Amino acid sequence: MIVDFHARLSPGPGEPAALLAAMDRAGITAAAVSAGGVLGIDRLARQLSVGGRSAARADNEGVRRACLASGGRLIPFFFADPRRGPEEYRSAAAGFHGLEISPAVHGFTLGEPGVAALARIAADLGHPVYVVCLGRPGARAEDLAALAASRPATTFVFGHCGGNGLDTDGLHRLAPLPNVLAETSGAYTLAARLAVRRLGASRVLFGTEYPLQDPRVEIAKLDALGLTAAERRAVSGGNARRVLGLAAMSHV
Repeated sequence: MIVDFHARLSPGPGEPAALLAAMDRAGITAAAVSAGGVLGIDRLARQLSVGGRSAARADNEGVRRACLASGGRLIPFFFADPRRGPEEYRSAAAGFHGLEISPAVHGFTLGEPGVAALARIAADLGHPVYVVCLGRPGARAEDLAALAASRPATTFVFGHCGGNGLDTDGLHRLAPLPNVLAETSGAYTLAARLAVRRLGASRVLFGTEYPLQDPRVEIAKLDALGLTAAERRAVSGGNARRVLGLAAMSHV
């Protein structure tokens, strides 16, 4: 049973059918999804490279409705902008299983009060907080480490094993923090292997970053990691079910 911890639901009439079809081709049972298409790909690429802020809103309600109609295969994450304050997330959070924040999209730093406020709510609800770090002050792995150390009751997920897919220093910094897990989509095979070695298989999550990545590519990378059977069960789905509170659901 494979659970994709990080996919996106793009706007448009072809979704979520296209996502579900891609999951079927790759043998993926369920996927945690956040809103996609918040920024155009060229704008996102530029902000990843040089910085910037967008105040664009994610279609969280559209994601929630699509997940409700998926028979439990799609698991909704709320995509929040910390500079808008926590109330929108707080009021809608019961309909979601996790929270995503993105310094690349919304241009904040992890030390801002809005981030701490969202993290407090996530901890109260048992939601993991997914974040992709960047190579800029305020959004680096060391900043996530400081945030996680200050919020030990909140579970954080180090997206892509770091923003460049090869942040081995970030894995080293985050390894001592038991409330941080690493997610593997987009990461080099070396980084994914090091995540298992340094954090332990119980703190690593398989993800695809669909639609930017074909899920079958990430399955091939999972196959190449050389995991034991127990490690693979944990990374490919067991950890996600635990973190998302799905362990009691037999179909996920």
